[in-house]
Amino acid sequence: MSFDSLGLRPELRLAVDELGYTEPTPIQARAIPSVLEGRDLLAAAQTGTGKTAAFALPLLQRLTEANPEPRGSRAPRALVLVPTRELAAQVEQSFTDFGRHLQQRTALIFGGVSARPQVEMLRRGVDIVVATPGRLLDHANERCINLRDVRHLVLDEADRMLDMGFIRDIRRVLALLPPNRQNLLFSATFSSEIRGLAEGLLKNPVTVEVAQRNAPAELVDHRVHLVTQGEKRAVLSHLLRNGATPQTLVFTRTKHGANRLADQLTRDGLECAAIHGNKSQNARTRALEDFKAYKVQVLVATDIAARGLDISELPQVVNYELPHVPEDYVHRIGRTGRAGCTGQALSLVSDDEKDRLRAIEKVLGRKINVLPLDRSQIERPPGEGLAREPRYVDPRAVAQAAAARGPRPQRAGQSRHERGHRGSEPRSARPHDAGSSQNRNPANPADGRSQGAPHRQGASHGPSRFQSQGRGRRNNGRQPA
Repeated sequence: MSFDSLGLRPELRLAVDELGYTEPTPIQARAIPSVLEGRDLLAAAQTGTGKTAAFALPLLQRLTEANPEPRGSRAPRALVLVPTRELAAQVEQSFTDFGRHLQQRTALIFGGVSARPQVEMLRRGVDIVVATPGRLLDHANERCINLRDVRHLVLDEADRMLDMGFIRDIRRVLALLPPNRQNLLFSATFSSEIRGLAEGLLKNPVTVEVAQRNAPAELVDHRVHLVTQGEKRAVLSHLLRNGATPQTLVFTRTKHGANRLADQLTRDGLECAAIHGNKSQNARTRALEDFKAYKVQVLVATDIAARGLDISELPQVVNYELPHVPEDYVHRIGRTGRAGCTGQALSLVSDDEKDRLRAIEKVLGRKINVLPLDRSQIERPPGEGLAREPRYVDPRAVAQAAAARGPRPQRAGQSRHERGHRGSEPRSARPHDAGSSQNRNPANPADGRSQGAPHRQGASHGPSRFQSQGRGRRNNGRQPA
């Protein structure tokens, strides 16, 4: 089957040819005709199978047929919601590439950058909006965008949006849209939550499922190295420095862990960068562009990058830490083995992650090969592997540090009030303590007692709270007459 048989306009077929595509993928062949007919669609396909073109091409055609030459300020007629900034940029670029010979204008809206250029673009008029839910609602609250003319709605990577807690934002966006519209829901997995969302959103939809539920890419070779938590970094550095892969995408669970690992690999002589939610959008874009241009060999990322990173022919993905949710493993390794290319997924698994490994194998429906590791060839920095990672607290280390400090000095029979509030050293041992009884001058009114007042055994040192507060209010800060 070729794109000519799908009923696309000549302008779209020309753009497809210029981009080097010769025949549609299974999801494109089955979804494009249904979207051109105006049907609602529920589509599931693994990442890297061409889901974006499956809705971008038919939507561009339908918008062009409704208004071939849109002019002036106008409200958007198509809305695409995505979970992450990187995916939004990728989808917007696809609309721009496929629509290069058409007059439809696309706006990209997400957070982390200034809203002013987005507002100016919306005022000039756009036909398609690709947005993340949060920033889109910000513009709607400021009355910078009118969604009442939207006739086509796409929820891309809907399962990820639900995982990230966007369901309330999605419902708020749906309330701003007209009821009569075409709805397209694309997801990498078909969970019960996705089916529940589809039941309330889609009307008599066409269901397209070109991959088994939660199935990974078939062209990916899965491998595991069993390591201890302390030797993970040394093992990863050894594998990267001695491997033949020009690009490697490494996944960690936390943002702090991504920064720390990137710094450590950089000290080991590897060109490395980190990308996660705490990075500015400019830093994330620059790191991704350097990685695609082979200026950076290793890109360390959190799961936010598991969706929306479109890197052609990425040879290897490494799970430095296994994800808590087994389905996230599918999305991570979906960055490799795309568009008919082979890839490798390597996981470093410690003892406390073996339960997660078994859960992942259950999702995959097969065992993952465990490869032997020659530790004699791995160079470890001094102390590497002798302690846990910094984020874990070793009780033995705490006990040893306490024993090294020794017990705090304390006089037998002393109470806490007699020791004073500044440590266990008795107050009489501090010769410069102006509040101690041996240094108090009864002839000095500034001592905190009235001149000539007798010293009572067990009296508190200095003026009491009631004395200082009462006298300050009664005399208003003046000396007594």
